[in-house]
Amino acid sequence: MSKKIHVTDTILRDAHQSLLATRMRTEDMLPICDKLDKVGYWSLEVWGGATFDACVRFLKEDPWERLRKLRAALPNTRLQMLLRGQNLLGYRHYSDDVVKAFVAKAAVNGIDVFRIFDAMNDVRNLRVAIEAVKAAGKHAQGTIAYTTSPVHTIEAFVKQAKQMEAMGCDSVAIKDMAGLLTPFATGELVKALKAEQSLPVFIHSHDTAGLAAMCQLKAVENGADHIDTAISSFAWGTSHPGTESMVAALKGSEFDTGLDLELLQEIGLYFYAVRKKYHQFESEFTAVDTRVQVNQVPGGMISNLANQLKEQGALNRMNEVLAEIPRVREDLGFPPLVTPTSQIVGTQAFFNVLAGERYKTITNEVKLYLQGGYGKAPGVVNEQLRRQAIGSEEVIDVRPADLLKPEMAKLRADIGALARCEEDVLTFAMFPDIGRKFLEEREAGTLTPEVLLPIPEAGAVASHSGEGVPTEFVIDVHGETYRVDITGVGVKAEGKRHFYLSIDGMPEEVVFEPLNEFVGGGGSKRKQASAPGHVSTTMPGNIVDVLVKEGDMVKTGQAVLITEAMKMETEVQAGIAGKVVAIHVAKGDRVTPGEILIEIEG
Repeated sequence: MSKKIHVTDTILRDAHQSLLATRMRTEDMLPICDKLDKVGYWSLEVWGGATFDACVRFLKEDPWERLRKLRAALPNTRLQMLLRGQNLLGYRHYSDDVVKAFVAKAAVNGIDVFRIFDAMNDVRNLRVAIEAVKAAGKHAQGTIAYTTSPVHTIEAFVKQAKQMEAMGCDSVAIKDMAGLLTPFATGELVKALKAEQSLPVFIHSHDTAGLAAMCQLKAVENGADHIDTAISSFAWGTSHPGTESMVAALKGSEFDTGLDLELLQEIGLYFYAVRKKYHQFESEFTAVDTRVQVNQVPGGMISNLANQLKEQGALNRMNEVLAEIPRVREDLGFPPLVTPTSQIVGTQAFFNVLAGERYKTITNEVKLYLQGGYGKAPGVVNEQLRRQAIGSEEVIDVRPADLLKPEMAKLRADIGALARCEEDVLTFAMFPDIGRKFLEEREAGTLTPEVLLPIPEAGAVASHSGEGVPTEFVIDVHGETYRVDITGVGVKAEGKRHFYLSIDGMPEEVVFEPLNEFVGGGGSKRKQASAPGHVSTTMPGNIVDVLVKEGDMVKTGQAVLITEAMKMETEVQAGIAGKVVAIHVAKGDRVTPGEILIEIEG
C-alpha cells in the first residue's frame, strides 16, 4: 500500500535564516509565490523564529504586513510559523494574555499551522499556546526539540509526544535544529512515536552534519508522514535537504510525494539568482560540519554567532567558543540548544572564553535559567554554579508564566499612539526597544532599510580583534544610503589603527594610518580605567540601565550597571565599597572595554 509523503518547504523562513541571517526581503518572495502556490506543498513555513527581529531591526518591514502579503499571494497553500511556546518570538516568557493575543492575531493575518516548541521541552510552557491555536480553529503542532544527552532518551521523547497529544495537538514534529539525528536513531525514534501515539509525525532536520537526507529516508521508512525541505538553491549545510533531491529520491516509490520536479526546478533557479543579492550575509560557518555532533550548535545560531563574534572583534576565537558550549550546556542540565537556550548557552560560553575564567561574568539570562525562570531543566544543574549565580534566592518550581500578571493593558499604554493596531502593540511586546524605534521611524516617515551591497569584484577576509566605540554616520554614495556604526577601535600598533565597523548591520574592518590627530585618546571622550574604583566592562555593548546615582553608597560586588551584548544582559558590579562620585554613561550609550563608566571613592 502506497503512502504519500507530504512536504513542507522552509524557503521563506528557516532556509534563509540558516544561511543568510534571515535577510531575504518580502520583495524577493512575492514574484515567485504564484509558482510556489501551484507546487502542492502541505505547507510553506513563512514566519516565526528570527523573522520579526530581522524585519524590524534591519529590513524595516512590518512583519505583519509581510504575512498579509504572503497570505494573499499563496491562497491555496497552508502557511506555517514557528512559535516558541510561552516565549512566542522573544527571549522571555510572556503572560498568558499576550500569548493568546499573539496567536489570535497571527491566525487572523494568515497563519494556518503553528509549530509550537519549548526550549526546555517543558510541556507546561506549551499549554496556553496550544489552547489558543485550537481556539482560533488552526492546526497545533506539538514539537520535540531533539537533542542528545544522558537524559534525552527515546522514552523521554515518546512521553513528551503523548503529553502533547493529550493537550489537543493535531500533529507532532521532531525538530532537529542542530542536525544531531543519525539515520538509525531517526528510524528508532519515529517507529516508537508511531507505535505509542496516534498523531502524524513530521521530521525537521538541518543538514549540518551532512546526514539529514538519510535521516528523512529512514524516518519515512519507519512511518513518518511529513518531511521539511528547502529549495535546492537554499538547501544543505546548516539549512535542510533539497526539496528537488528528496522529491526525486522518493519518486516512483511507495512514498512518492507527487510534486512536480520541473516546476520545483524553475523555482530553484529563481532563488539561485535571489541568493546572489544577499552575498554580504553569507557565512563561512554554514557548510557541512560534523563537529555539530559534539558542540550541538544549531543552523540558525551558527551564522548569527559568527556575526556577533565578529562584531565583538573575536571571530578568531570561534573554535574556543564551540568547545566551551558543551561544557556550559552540561552545567545547565543539558538544555536543547534552540532559541532562546542556544543564545543563553552560546553567549555564556563566549563570556567564559573572553574572560579567560569560567563564570567570572554570568549573564542575567543564565541567572534566570538557573532560578527556573525558563522552566524545568532536563537534567541536573551544577549546584555550585547555581549558588554562585542566584545565592539564596528561591528556585521557581511552578510554570514560570503562572507568576506573571496580565501585560496587554500595560503594553498598550506604554506604546500609546504609536500603535495603529493591536499588531503594533504585539510587535512592541516582542522587541520593546527596536519595536518602539521601528514604530517611531514609521510615524516620522524615516524608515531606512539596510542597503544590499553589490557583488564585489574581489574581496578579502579581514581579521577582527578590536573593541567597541560608539559613533554613527549616514553616508550617501551615488544615490544609495548606508548606515555606518563604528563599533570598535583597536589598540594603535606600528602606526596603524584598526577600526571595526558595522555597515548596514554587517561587521567590517578598516585600517587607517597615520591617524594620530583623528583618533586622539582612542576615539572616545571617556578615560581609561586605572584605579580599583573605576567601573568598566569587559565587552563592547550598550547600557541597558544605570542602577545607581551620584552620591549613593555601594558595597563591593553590588550591581551598578546593566549592559547588553550579543542579545544578552549582564550586571556590571562595583569593584570596591564606597561612594559614587561620577557617572559617565546613560541608558542607551555604547561602551568600550576599559573605559571608566562609573567612579567610586572608597
